[in-house]
Amino acid sequence: MECNRDNANRIIDEYISSLGDSLRHLNQSIHNNPELAYQEHHAHATICTFLEEHTTISVTRNAYGLATAFETVSGSGGKCISFNAEYDALPGIGHACGHNLIATAGVTGFLALSYLIERLGIPGRAQLLGTPAEEDGGGKIDLLKAGAYNKADVSLMIHPTSDQPLREHGITGVAGQTSISCFDLICTYEGASAHASANPWDGINALDAIVCAYNNISMLRQQIKPEERIHGAIMEAPKITNAIPEKTVTKYTVRSPTMKDTIALGERVRACLQAGALATGCQLQIEETPLYADLRVNEPLCDELAKCMAEQGEKVQAVHDDSIPGSTDQGNVSYALPGLHANIGIPVSSGAFPHTRDFCTAAGEAAAHGVILKAAKAMAMTGWGLLTDDSLYGRVKDAFDQDCKLR
Repeated sequence: MECNRDNANRIIDEYISSLGDSLRHLNQSIHNNPELAYQEHHAHATICTFLEEHTTISVTRNAYGLATAFETVSGSGGKCISFNAEYDALPGIGHACGHNLIATAGVTGFLALSYLIERLGIPGRAQLLGTPAEEDGGGKIDLLKAGAYNKADVSLMIHPTSDQPLREHGITGVAGQTSISCFDLICTYEGASAHASANPWDGINALDAIVCAYNNISMLRQQIKPEERIHGAIMEAPKITNAIPEKTVTKYTVRSPTMKDTIALGERVRACLQAGALATGCQLQIEETPLYADLRVNEPLCDELAKCMAEQGEKVQAVHDDSIPGSTDQGNVSYALPGLHANIGIPVSSGAFPHTRDFCTAAGEAAAHGVILKAAKAMAMTGWGLLTDDSLYGRVKDAFDQDCKLR
């Protein structure tokens, strides 16, 4: 059969249709059983079983030393197109970021491209990675360190968002948009207890240390850039008043537009935390979470995804100049290889954004599932283009190489 665009589109349409309601059931199973970072055992098992039931491609469970990661690879030779499947949820509000939809899109896109490779005899491979802990911990960072992306030439994924603000601008999504970089500092102050009335001078006050650090950081906020953020919480505080507090814990998230700037801002925050210990005489321990890098936008890749969505009647803007106000570990992947993190609008009756209860409800509805299947097909067709059109891949690779020089 001739390997042209019309045939590829038709074959993918027929294949996704042949999966029937099974994709919807997969989506609902993940949505109805939300699990936190690194604890996504139901989602991991459900997706792996689904893949084993619908293909002859082997699936590696508990991949790369992570209990809830998996990998499957189809095809042979040529370039490798990687798809991400996220599936962790948020504490208390479930799949309010729509990771059930991200997983469904990743699985569907991978299966459709794999079928196309086999049906048309296309040289090339498709990879699907189950990537846990995007909300907290950075599963993709773990996978990068373990070499999971070493075989991949391009990484593809989509993320749902509310369609209301997009439709106000006449679009239904944005293929390319930078995100901001971030990481957390978890600070523990250890002092010494003493009776707060009888002999307070024998105590070393860990509550004073945390208050000092809070005030220091509040003053620091006056001298940071408008696009930077520092936000924190007291994680452990004293529960009684008649003893000098001997231990407190605070956590701060540091955000800036680029990984380089986030590291620099983090050092300033660290100094504020250290000052709290210095002023009070407390012992100090600071832990850092993995740094989420900013998303690097690859314009040729975004153009191709927008083109594939247009073929399905959806107007997706290729690149948006404003940054996503959040962070993602796909940013780290985009530093290692050309990456896509497209934002696709789903219907949300209240217009609520992700990380809300209304968005969680919308992410489980049939309308959102229908939108996400279009995005999955667009990713599969983008993968087909990269495997069959050397000039397209060349532009994607050149854009990545040029971006590397700007970082």
